[in-house]
Amino acid sequence: MGRMQTEEARVFAKAARRLIPFMALLYVVSFLDRVNVGFAALTMNKAMGFSPEVYGFGAGIFFFGYFLFEVPSNIIMEKLGARLWICRIMLTWGAVSMATAFVQGASSFYVVRFLLGAAEAGFFPGMVLYLTYWFPQATRARFIALFLAAVPLANVIGGPASGYILGISPYWHLSGWQWLFLLEGLPSVLLGFVVLVRMPDRPSKAKWLTDGEKSVVLGALAQEPPRTHTKFLPMLRDPRVWLLSIPDFGIVLGLYGLNLWLPQIVKEMGFSNIETGFVVAAPYFVSMAVMVLWGMSSDARGERIWHIASASLLGAAGLVGAALLHSPVAVLVSLTIAASGIYAALAVFWTLPTSFLGGTAAAAGIALINSISNTGGFFGPYLMGWLKQHTGSYSAGLGVLSIGLIVAAILVVAIGRTLTFAGRSRALEKFTRIGA
Repeated sequence: MGRMQTEEARVFAKAARRLIPFMALLYVVSFLDRVNVGFAALTMNKAMGFSPEVYGFGAGIFFFGYFLFEVPSNIIMEKLGARLWICRIMLTWGAVSMATAFVQGASSFYVVRFLLGAAEAGFFPGMVLYLTYWFPQATRARFIALFLAAVPLANVIGGPASGYILGISPYWHLSGWQWLFLLEGLPSVLLGFVVLVRMPDRPSKAKWLTDGEKSVVLGALAQEPPRTHTKFLPMLRDPRVWLLSIPDFGIVLGLYGLNLWLPQIVKEMGFSNIETGFVVAAPYFVSMAVMVLWGMSSDARGERIWHIASASLLGAAGLVGAALLHSPVAVLVSLTIAASGIYAALAVFWTLPTSFLGGTAAAAGIALINSISNTGGFFGPYLMGWLKQHTGSYSAGLGVLSIGLIVAAILVVAIGRTLTFAGRSRALEKFTRIGA
């Protein structure tokens, strides 16, 4: 590696150390506010009289609010800047998440969950877009994986914490599940203000980079192959944008179907609320390591499609095992395999749209793909609840989630064979040794 490449590696590693941990922290509190309803349900459903179907619908309707506001939110971020817009998103979603503590029945539960989705819309695609401002395509899988590791980390932290909070005795006329929403929503509000200090809009505005380091980052990004689309309307006419939402739908179907029901699956094995929190954390701890290693493998090989497909099939196999096996240990091992495959597939998937979209096209295209595919976040939890209520078992629901992942694997291979994405390039050779 030459002197210039060594300097580039040092500068990108410095940027990663400053940005990725903080971005991951933001996503931890974001995802925790999105899925802590799964733990609240352990006592909330009985207290509010929610059936499995009512809970599943309320848990999933979040994604309709998310769907409607995702694209405009990301376009606004591209125009206004990440710093102010991410701050706005965090302040509003934190406030709405805390308001969930005061729902009075099914209708208000549905409304608050819908508003939470609307408030958070644009955060995830905004973070993916933000990474394109800082890191070359050839190294992006590992950085996306490191950022997305916040999702299983949220469950590792949130599982035990949520189990403990649920055990709080009523205080100020509020039950444990109500304190869960209040205490876990507050960090989002506080961190919203920290964003104003810690997240520069672009490398050129980073006070912690010298002028020479800024030139290194901007110079490396300038050498990237030109993106196919940078404008909004041409992006809409590209079939890759629309087709990519289909396999991602299957991945998201499995992700949220599992996430929002796993606490109840584990609880029915005979664990207490606190024990459930620790048991649920285990699959996500393993998933966190797997997805980071999978992203590094994808970068090192310059290969995306088969990394996504094989991880999806691994997730499907885990779900099938959990549906067919009966021993609690065997089921938990299967669910760990399922979670690992799902998160590994998700981490590499988001390198595909960023390989051919830039500028406004990237802002809108990433959000469009994410908004369409995230409707799987409604259908996954709802189908799990509907099938549980009508069959008395989680097996049928887990089977449906596995089918979604199998279809995702088939489609991503088919799309990859017929449509061209950025693959191994000279840039990959230059940046493949950059670490986080």
